[in-house]
Amino acid sequence: MKLAAVDIGIIVSYLVAVACIGLLLKNRAKQNKEAYLLGGNTLPWYALGLSNASGMFDISGTMWMVMLAFVYGLKSIWIPWLWPSFNQVFLMVFLGIWLRRSNVTTGAEWMLTRFGKTKSTNKSHAIVVVFALLSCLGFLAYGFIGLGKFVEIFIPWSAVQPYVPFTVSAEYVPHIYGLVFTLFAVFYSILGGMASIVWADVLQFAIITIGSIVVGYIAIENISAGTLVVPEGWKTPFFGATLDMDWTGIIDDVNTKIQEDGFSLFGIFFSLMLFKGVLASLAGPTPNYDMQKILSTRTPQDAAKMSGFVSLVLIPTRYLMIISFTVLALLNFEQLNLEVGGRLDYEQILPAAIINFAPTGILGLIVAGLLSAFIGTFAGTLNAAQAYIVNDVYLKYVNPTAPNAVVTSMNYLSGILVVVLSVVLGFFAKDVNSLLQWIVSGLYGGYIAANVLKWYWWRFNSNGFFWGMLSGITPALIFPFFFDGLDLYYFPVLLLLSLIGSIVGTLAAPPTDMETLKSFYSTVRPWGFWGPVDKLVKAENPGFRENKSFWFDVFNVIVGVVAQMSLTLLPIYLVIQMQTELYITLGVFLVCAVIMKKTWWDRLPNDSPTTPPKNPNEDKPPKKDPVAVADSIH
Repeated sequence: MKLAAVDIGIIVSYLVAVACIGLLLKNRAKQNKEAYLLGGNTLPWYALGLSNASGMFDISGTMWMVMLAFVYGLKSIWIPWLWPSFNQVFLMVFLGIWLRRSNVTTGAEWMLTRFGKTKSTNKSHAIVVVFALLSCLGFLAYGFIGLGKFVEIFIPWSAVQPYVPFTVSAEYVPHIYGLVFTLFAVFYSILGGMASIVWADVLQFAIITIGSIVVGYIAIENISAGTLVVPEGWKTPFFGATLDMDWTGIIDDVNTKIQEDGFSLFGIFFSLMLFKGVLASLAGPTPNYDMQKILSTRTPQDAAKMSGFVSLVLIPTRYLMIISFTVLALLNFEQLNLEVGGRLDYEQILPAAIINFAPTGILGLIVAGLLSAFIGTFAGTLNAAQAYIVNDVYLKYVNPTAPNAVVTSMNYLSGILVVVLSVVLGFFAKDVNSLLQWIVSGLYGGYIAANVLKWYWWRFNSNGFFWGMLSGITPALIFPFFFDGLDLYYFPVLLLLSLIGSIVGTLAAPPTDMETLKSFYSTVRPWGFWGPVDKLVKAENPGFRENKSFWFDVFNVIVGVVAQMSLTLLPIYLVIQMQTELYITLGVFLVCAVIMKKTWWDRLPNDSPTTPPKNPNEDKPPKKDPVAVADSIH
């Protein structure tokens, strides 16, 4: 056991605190499905922003990013664009506002506001539910494995084995640890719903921030007394067509790692990543905890503020911890025992650095912080999966009139089911990186085309959405079994297949009912190719003004991405003591902040909280609602 009594006490105190939050908010969550799944749309935007930031500060992702920083240096700041990390800027500038104006509970329910209630819409609704559950299960399994690897260093299996009545091979020790700590996330998230998740996340982010500051101070002290031995090009974020980073004579095995990752042709990799990232960002958030936090905000304006706040609090804090542990690992590499199964496991760099360099007390704080990050991510993703099962399967197809007590029971049952399935999936995954690559490059590659078209093209219909999603997701599930190499490299094929399916499916069916389109367009107010709908809306309401903010939004996205990357570089330059670059980067960020204040913050919409817009396809008495009669004939 490598944790002292005081460290164990800190960790146990944290686990007890989040369990109490779940118990305290249990009755509030039972009020109705909105209270459970969205916190009743009463939570402040800054709390939701901290919660979202905490959810993104997960153990698995942090372990992966420390490994990237160790191997690729400052060039590693681009690789998270695989997610893409800059999608928060698109949400901040315009997409978060559009999504919140929809006034729905889940992304699948959003299909009804965009496509109305038809047989074809049921198919598009169903495919979103399938995609949401696949991605949620993937992320739960991904976090589950990362947590187990993290805990394994602090609690060696040799210390536990004598008390366990069965034998576990070294390969599955992380899975056993992951299963044990998953239970804490399950407890408070299932009991208290969204409200307990958000307030537990606020506590968690406070712990993480304190831990990041402390380890940052330790790293700065160490680098002042030592020399950072790294390859040429490690200390610059700029790159050419190829990576050209040679670790020979420093840590030779890293060259093998670079080859296996498939990032050597960095120019091509970056171009594909940027192309995919922009399209993925234009598609809007995937049906996961990020979308649920946006839908939980009070107003569209709050949705924009929340998304911007996420980058502001998450990136400096997270990268302060990432670069600090990277520097400590590089300065003291010989002290780290990274060999697993006869080869170096770079995903062990983070926990190995913590155990070697964090003093007693601080060690417990950092471990509690990272455990809380896992639990927050797991809980948020679990809540999203529950939302789709309960709201979009059970209440839609099985028992639409279920009383609150039954809905509460279904929330509990669906949560347990999702956890069991994600654990099973986790046992079949090779490692954190392989699962991450499949999710962000493969599965999401099949998601993009249909979800871009749904926002910006009026003629796109539910039939096109269904076939676009199906023709993208199906090969995304199959390709990994037939092709070796980085999943990102077959993303263009997935995109093309999905685009063909979207367009062919759209043209093979009639347009969406015009009343539905007018309701969606006038409520959400997107820009794009909405000309025919715009004319009809203006004919009925001459005072209506279309959204003319396209070029403002494009400009703000560019400035926002520059600001986001500046926030990424600031803690890195601070820790590795590159003073000139630090001040230049700080100046760039401040200029971006002043610009965004005038072009974004001051122009935010003043939408007040509203009730959900009435869907023109809802069933009403025919004599009182001629639109419903026309729609039923249609």
